[in-house]
Amino acid sequence: MKEVSIKTVYIFLVIFGIVFSTQAQELKTIQLLPPDMGSGKSLMQALSERKSSREFSERELPLQEISSLLWAANGLNRPSEGKHTAPSAKNWQDIDIYVVLKAGVYLYDAVVSQLKPIIDGDFRSFAGTQEFVAKAPVNLVYISDYERIKDAKEENKPTYAASDAAFVAENVYLYCASANLAVVVRASVDKEKLAEVLKLNSTRKIILAQTVGYPK
Repeated sequence: MKEVSIKTVYIFLVIFGIVFSTQAQELKTIQLLPPDMGSGKSLMQALSERKSSREFSERELPLQEISSLLWAANGLNRPSEGKHTAPSAKNWQDIDIYVVLKAGVYLYDAVVSQLKPIIDGDFRSFAGTQEFVAKAPVNLVYISDYERIKDAKEENKPTYAASDAAFVAENVYLYCASANLAVVVRASVDKEKLAEVLKLNSTRKIILAQTVGYPK
């Protein structure tokens, strides 16, 4: 009887541990903070210091830094008009920013200034082929939704998508130069594998990725 009781307790503890672990890892929506408009360097100084880096500290960025970074990337700067910090052809706004962190992957929602959970777990290594990608604290993946590119010939959509993603990437470069962060934009992504992880449909195309963190 005692043996059965011990086994029962053991099984219960194992099941409880699995459930608790799953719940602990469940991603939740992150409410971002307003961008810090008083921080950073002048535009001309940021331009003079803009550069690519491939060495990153593993130290995580605080929420305020991530909030300001994403607002600079493609946040709403004219909310009443629905206009963003990055230009977009015909205001199609085809670019979505997926934020790949150690805890999981989120989708940046500029309208409500939130990170919406997509998938939990560390998928940073899927965001690029270089070794530093898997250890850097933040990887941004720029995905174009071709369905939003209305009234354009199919053969022209890659050009619009690439241009819109590049505008966002340059905003990130300038923010990082202003905030003394390391950054590099990359096309070296296994797009097929990452699209499978993110469960993207055929109209959503991975265009670029960009790694951000503190300098090593």
